[in-house]
Amino acid sequence: MKVLVVGAGMGGLSMALSLHQAGMAVRVFESVDELAAKGAGINLQPNAVRELDELGLGAELAATGIPTAAWSCYNKHGQLIYSEPRGLAAGYKWPQYSIHRGELQLLLLAAVESRIGAQNVLKGRHLASFEQDGSGVIARFVDRASGKALLTERGDVLIGADGIHSTVRARFYPDEGPPSYCGEMQWRASVEAAPFLGGRTQAIIGHRDQRFIAYPMSARPGGRVLTNWIAELRLPRDSASRADWNRQAPKENFAASFASWRFPWLDIPALIAATPDTWEFPKCDRDPVARWSFGRATLLGDAAHPMLPTGSQAGSQAVVDGRVLTRALLAEPTVEQALRRYEAERLPSMSEITLRNREMGPELAMHLAEERAPRGFMNIDEVISREEMTAITDSYKRKAGLDAASVNARPSFVECVRDRRG
Repeated sequence: MKVLVVGAGMGGLSMALSLHQAGMAVRVFESVDELAAKGAGINLQPNAVRELDELGLGAELAATGIPTAAWSCYNKHGQLIYSEPRGLAAGYKWPQYSIHRGELQLLLLAAVESRIGAQNVLKGRHLASFEQDGSGVIARFVDRASGKALLTERGDVLIGADGIHSTVRARFYPDEGPPSYCGEMQWRASVEAAPFLGGRTQAIIGHRDQRFIAYPMSARPGGRVLTNWIAELRLPRDSASRADWNRQAPKENFAASFASWRFPWLDIPALIAATPDTWEFPKCDRDPVARWSFGRATLLGDAAHPMLPTGSQAGSQAVVDGRVLTRALLAEPTVEQALRRYEAERLPSMSEITLRNREMGPELAMHLAEERAPRGFMNIDEVISREEMTAITDSYKRKAGLDAASVNARPSFVECVRDRRG
């Protein structure tokens, strides 16, 4: 079996490694000419770390990221609302990692090129069109800038792992339009800084309309850490440009809103001031769709279920998508049956998470604290009961497949068997 993967992001590259492990031929096609260590941070949840570990990348992840030990929510006054252990500290057999997105992508790329061959990762190839016949998929690739035809490739399956602006998805849903801006803008950056809250905590501060997120991604000399931070404000839905992706923006656009956010454990204005460059991201998603798969083509990751970053789920769920899809391709007698099985296993839960993330997901407690005690509190238990907060987070984990018991106990999605169908 030969699989064409469109997109060399986290989902596409981990998909390629999974297919190769299962004995399938795979080629990856990426629009950009070169991949670089750009971007901000990402949190790899234990369910995804398990899959990457089973792909032989456990040591590389440990050498690159920070094993997160706690997830803590604070109000705008710096008062602790809720904290819970994460990763190994929460009883998982695998860590949760905070890691630089670009470094993770290059780590995955190196593994793909080493195992599958650099000749099977074709950069500068933008998918222009594809068609299907009774026995396969024919994909045509062009130079994105000039439109010049570059390559026609035939495979048994085509997987669209090409992100929220997916060309493959647009072929399935030509009238869908651009991603939906949710009314919240993020400014992201990374900077070397002193560790805070023990050096392994993801801190989320504020409420629905104004938030600041910070966590360490990797160790640096002198006891410092590369810190990822995200400033977030609610802005009007007044411009189509809100769907623009990843543009550099001056700190003056947002810094004044956080000027008083100086806490004993983190000085947010100082962290912003020490950062040379910031990047603006509109928070966008798309409505869930009824189908991901059409014939021998399907969607994966952000192409399938683009979701708001609430809950730090998108990248991890893309990895799990790939493993579930690999299992289906191995188990089912036809490609079409395999894609239907994959979709049946993944689409309902991913659609629900997409909708839950619009309601703040596990961060809902922050909104409740602001709503009930905007001036702060003496005792958080008088504002939100421990049972209410636990119910919010546990319900989200179960739906995301993230509760420790399930992650630890379930069989591997992909046993180390080889594809026997050729």
